Amino acid sequence: MNKFTLGITSAVLALGMATTANAQVSAVDSVMNHAGGHRLSVGGYGEATYSRMFYSDNGNRYSKPGSYKNDPSHGQFDIPHAVIYLGYDFGKGWSMGSEIEFEHGGTGSSIEYEADEAIEFENEQEKGGEVELEQFWLQKSFGKYLNIRAGHIVVPFGLTNAHHEPLNFFTVYRPEGENTILPCTWHQTGASVFGRLGDWRYEAQFLAGLDIFHFDGANWIQKGTHSPYEFEPANKYGASLRIDNYSIPGLRWAISGYYGMAMHNSVPHDMESGANKKIKGNVYLGSFDFTFNRFNWIARGNVDYGYVSDADYINNLNRPGNPANGITPYETGKGAPFGSHAVATMFEVGYDIFSQINKLREDKQKLYLFGHFEYYNSYVHSQTRKYYNKRIWAFGLNYYPIPQIAIKAEYNHRDLTSPYNDEPSLNIGIAYEGFFM
Repeated sequence: MNKFTLGITSAVLALGMATTANAQVSAVDSVMNHAGGHRLSVGGYGEATYSRMFYSDNGNRYSKPGSYKNDPSHGQFDIPHAVIYLGYDFGKGWSMGSEIEFEHGGTGSSIEYEADEAIEFENEQEKGGEVELEQFWLQKSFGKYLNIRAGHIVVPFGLTNAHHEPLNFFTVYRPEGENTILPCTWHQTGASVFGRLGDWRYEAQFLAGLDIFHFDGANWIQKGTHSPYEFEPANKYGASLRIDNYSIPGLRWAISGYYGMAMHNSVPHDMESGANKKIKGNVYLGSFDFTFNRFNWIARGNVDYGYVSDADYINNLNRPGNPANGITPYETGKGAPFGSHAVATMFEVGYDIFSQINKLREDKQKLYLFGHFEYYNSYVHSQTRKYYNKRIWAFGLNYYPIPQIAIKAEYNHRDLTSPYNDEPSLNIGIAYEGFFM
């Protein structure tokens, strides 16, 4: 086992492997976090959830809010994520890691219901979800201070992407703001340089650019990593930088940023000429996030802000029937132009009440009572699409019968601007996170 892997393993064991303290460890390192000193590491995480939504599921609920105010509630079961980690230490500083994710039950034939903004039923060869290779990389470690990784990697922008395992947030589902407006989990093919210098951890990445023709109003740049091809177009490029600090015991804070050109990164590459050549579609993202885990308290938060240049021009270019948009495999112009600016903020805090009961504390059981708030807007300057402007209030509990398993329950209230109807729900879930060898 190389020194880097040993250092990461020791740190995880010191914090309590696969507990909520893992919020102090970047998800970029998760594949190599295993116990026992084995060269082969096997682990994963998963969630099973149930929700009852006390609002309409009709796709017209935003365009005609008064007509659907008194619709009956609806419910659903789901498997948001089921993940397998596989890693191997070859020796002499060389290692590999992979992460295979099954979303929403995996694949199969199904009808997908798109209820937001436009009502659409789409017949797909999937069972409501997909199978994704979220990580697959080779790494050379020179020490904890310098590691080089190449392949398919996690882009650790913001809080959720860097710490996306289910024991790293209190809510049943991932924080909605970052999960809505950003790729989440954001993963792309590229190269990464990272390491730790004292109380500082750094990571810099070189990646393929996003595809602006996948941006939309509700989800902003979230689908920009999607490619309909066997390959990932890389006509244009992006770069990501993240810096974490651990100087204060129990506190991790970080800043992260991303810059990349998203225009002219589609197939066929035949639009980079004439007036269109000057259109860049530059994506600028910045984020601050933190995690505090001490004195039986856990608090987390983030502030993300982003800007896309030339948004108005690109929205006009991408409207239905515009011959300039050429022939593409994308569904363009669905009546949902994307905004130039977007924001996502979140703060949550919880206290372990079992810490005050000696027998339960000694048995390593935990019960966190928590409160959670979010504000996000995928179209900051829109005067007509106010339903993109959302505030979320939630409170509930997380029970840990053992450190690797959490049982979650919450009341969640999505607060929308008038005249749109609020969207309350009850969510229950069970999640695990751990390494088996």
